[in-house]
Formats: sequence, structure tokens, C-alpha cells
Amino acid sequence: MIYIDELCERKECLKPIKFDIVRAFEVLRDCYKAGNKVMICGNGGSAADSSHITGELMKGFKKKRPIDEGIEKELKTAIENFYDKNSDFSSNEKLNEMKECLEQGLPTIDLTSLVGLNTAYANDKNADYVYANGVLGLGKKGDVLIAISTSGKSKNIVNAALVAKAKEVKVIALSGKGGGTLKDIADVNVIVPLDETFLIQEEHISIYHALCLDIEEEFF
Repeated sequence: MIYIDELCERKECLKPIKFDIVRAFEVLRDCYKAGNKVMICGNGGSAADSSHITGELMKGFKKKRPIDEGIEKELKTAIENFYDKNSDFSSNEKLNEMKECLEQGLPTIDLTSLVGLNTAYANDKNADYVYANGVLGLGKKGDVLIAISTSGKSKNIVNAALVAKAKEVKVIALSGKGGGTLKDIADVNVIVPLDETFLIQEEHISIYHALCLDIEEEFF
């Protein structure tokens, strides 16, 4: 966990919560090792963070992520069955192009990006349950929900965490201001010891960058 170590050396305010950041890393690592997925939700700036984290996990961050040999073999078969008959390019050229362009991702869903579902649900039912309904539909035992709320009190985030617990989905809470309601629900609490929202969000970025970098080191 070289990036978490470096982060906590560099950021004095995060040293007291280093154990919690490490625990969050372990939960994410174990989730992916078991073949499960991560879901993420937040509001406002934390919704942008949800998208940001998804991007770091689903494509290369600092390292190359070549497709694995099994996928390469299946791609080769699929290309050979189609490409030589329907293209001016050879199947080998296409395979090499795809190997160069594709990157191995770690399965991650940004619940805030499901615009059609979320707006329909908010309009038809109750906006406080948009993310909870997403977890209900997508979550399964062994998955992880990263629930981001600077106050730890956002109703739609708390509701999502409660549904996650009901579905045996582990919850990592990224919060501040003492952790709010989320701290009593989450399996792992990463509570930034600050009270100003924008300062908490700045530290959240540093924390999830370190987590994503160390997860990438673990798997690639």
C-alpha cells in the first residue's frame, strides 16, 4: 500500500485515519478478488467524485492494463469468424488494434450516472430512494458500496447504505463532520477530521486517488 503510506506521510490531517483508509483498501481488494463489483453514490461534488472513482477503476490510472490471455483468445476467435469475410483488413491487424486500445477494468458502477433511471424514480416515487433502488436492483452479496457524504447525513446516501446492508453488500463510507448517521451503518468509516465541506471534499479526492492507485498495483 505504497500510495496510502505516502499520502498519510504527506497529509498530516489524514494520519489519524490511516488504519481506516487501509481497511477500505482491504475491503475493495477482497471484493475484486472474489469477482464482485463496486457501486458508488454521492450528491453534488460527491456525485462528481463517484464518476471520478469509476473512471480510475475502469481504465488504466498509472499502469498499463493489458487484456488477459483468456479474453485475447476469445477475441481472436470472434474476429476470425467475422473479420476476414467482412473487412479489407486482416483479422491479425484488428486483433492487434484491439489489444492496443482495450484496457482491463475493475467492475465499478457509478449509480449517479444512471440518469434515466434516477430521474424516473425521483419523479414517480421518492428522490430520497434513488440510490437505494439502484443498490436493490444491482447489488449482490459480496459487492461493495462506496457511500460518499461529507456530512454523513444525506438521506439518499443513508438509504442506499441501509439497502446495501440488507443485501449483504459491504459499505465504505467517505464522510467528514464526525461521520453522521452513516458511521453507524458502514462496515468501514473513512471520516475526514474536518468540518468545512470543501475541505472534506479535497481530502476525499486524495484518499480515493491513493485507494485506486494501490488497488491498481494489487491487480496489475
